[in-house]
Order: sequence, then C-alpha cells, then structure tokens
Amino acid sequence: MIGRLNHIAIAVPDLAAAAAKYRDRLGADVGSPQALPEHGVTVVFVDTGNTKVELLEPLGADSPIAAFLDRNPAGGMHHICFEVPDIAAASARLLSEGARILGDGRPRIGAHGNPVLFLHPKDFDGTLIELEEISPPGNR
Repeated sequence: MIGRLNHIAIAVPDLAAAAAKYRDRLGADVGSPQALPEHGVTVVFVDTGNTKVELLEPLGADSPIAAFLDRNPAGGMHHICFEVPDIAAASARLLSEGARILGDGRPRIGAHGNPVLFLHPKDFDGTLIELEEISPPGNR
C-alpha cells in the first residue's frame, strides 16, 4: 500500500534557526517558510535529493506542534510521511484492519496541495504516520 518515503518531519522551536543550520552547516537546499493555518504550523522543506525533511514550527498557541514542544522543548522527530496512490482506498483498508485515523478521519489538503491524513501513533509502534496521496509518475 505505501510508496516511497515523502518526508521526515522535525518539530523545532525556532524555524529560521533550524533552516539556517540545514542550509549553512549541512549545505542543504532549503525552501521558503510556508504557513499552513489549517494544520497550525509553519513549515520549511529541506530537499535531500532522495526525500525531504520538513521542519515544523507552531503557528499559534493552539498548534499541535506547540504541545509537542512543551513536552520536547529542544524539538525532535514528529512524524514520517509515506506516499500512497489512493488515500481513500488506503483509509478504508486501514480502518477495516483496526487502525485509527486522527481528526475527523477525512483527508485534508497538506503542504504540497495533496490530500493527507494522519494515523494514530499507538497503532504504529509509537510513530505518528502521515499518508499523502501522490499520483503515479505517469499521471502527474
């Protein structure tokens, strides 16, 4: 069902400082900040060539990333994202197998403009999983 690893997300207390570390110390290709109010975050994507690192900073006090940083003030890995060709089919299969989808269970539009959903970390060995619908290469 899952395809390639799309990104690894890291929650950070200071997005500009984190982006500068990746750009200046590691020589990475770092994108521009992108506010995602529906998700309560501001993100920057770091292109590693074979995948991406998503740096997340809270956008407002109600952000789920703010709660994460309360527990982990220095930041840390927040989730991993896998690509799927059909998010509705993936959701139906996961639900039929007992997995829990966070929120209202319906996909939302993510940072890349594609439908995403998140799977409960207790169902996946303590790891928050994001699924992102990506069309197969011939259909993009």
